[in-house]
Amino acid sequence: MAQNLTPPAVKEIALACGFDLAGIAAAGPAEDYGRYEAWAQSGAAGEMRYLTDHRGPLRQNPANLLPEVKSMLCVGKLYNSPYPYSTKFSDSERAWISRYAWGEDYHDTLREGLSRVAKELERRADEDFTHRICVDTAPILERSYARLSGLGWIGKNTCLINQQKGSWFFLGELLLSLDLQPDLPPPDRCGTCRRCIDACPTSAIVQSSNRDWTIDSRLCISYFTIEKRGEIPAEHHSGIGNNIFGCDICQDVCPWNRRAPQTETAAFQPREFAPPLERLAGMTEDEFRSVFRGTPVWRAKYAGFLRNVAIAMGNSGEPKFLPALRKLAEDSRPDVSQAARFAIGKLWNGEGAYSGPPTMRA
Repeated sequence: MAQNLTPPAVKEIALACGFDLAGIAAAGPAEDYGRYEAWAQSGAAGEMRYLTDHRGPLRQNPANLLPEVKSMLCVGKLYNSPYPYSTKFSDSERAWISRYAWGEDYHDTLREGLSRVAKELERRADEDFTHRICVDTAPILERSYARLSGLGWIGKNTCLINQQKGSWFFLGELLLSLDLQPDLPPPDRCGTCRRCIDACPTSAIVQSSNRDWTIDSRLCISYFTIEKRGEIPAEHHSGIGNNIFGCDICQDVCPWNRRAPQTETAAFQPREFAPPLERLAGMTEDEFRSVFRGTPVWRAKYAGFLRNVAIAMGNSGEPKFLPALRKLAEDSRPDVSQAARFAIGKLWNGEGAYSGPPTMRA
């Protein structure tokens, strides 16, 4: 161990580099891997094959990513901003984009911050060491190690919750060959609270076989609007509401987020808060690229984006959207046209049943 890089010094460097939470975890095999494996084998990952293919077993041990790893610096960066929660927002003509996706792609921001941390550690260390930066996309059970590092506990909604600062955090890790004394995990403070469970419109927070709470992605609004490709089953359209990318409901209702602090990071401020559905429905692919490239929304792809907008329009109860939906119903992509035709049926006769684009007067 580099004698001058004590755990407090390492965490102080992380905080000085712009992170809001920092803790140290031992980089041994993941305690939660069995639980993760059971979840994946149950089918709850849906079509997210990157969670169930050859990359799945890599999550069993961080040494699969850095063979000489001994410790892990876990960090959290706040992304909450001073705008209403989705549960306090009721404009039927506007779209809801999950709070984390309002600004720039967080992967770049966190990676840059962790790069600064690594450079400062290298500058101060009195011995050579190796490291690897991990941000979200790396095959690692980051919430599990964040819990072990003392950043928070994992709530019933599977989000990491910090007692003082809530759950609006991006997580990142710096794998280190340095042998650092780990922090201790905090107790679970969700208790008997069920607010996230009861508030979920699609009942996606379920109990697993061992009675732990988990997310069945196949019922989750975030999965439908971000990860799911192709058509979204019609029976789930109503539950999606006006969410066109992600969902914040289970965090919005969490008591630990009542007084959650807000970030001053410019990168996470919204480019536009709750954009109008009608304008989004009329976007060309070039316009979509211009507006959303460099943000998490890009992940939905253009077709998925239009599909989600059509569903939100159908849930709005606003007949003014019928002309835009008629146009989308003629789209050559089945997922877009199916969503638009179903939305037309809901707005036209209050029902979701349809057999094709109805003939209608303006």
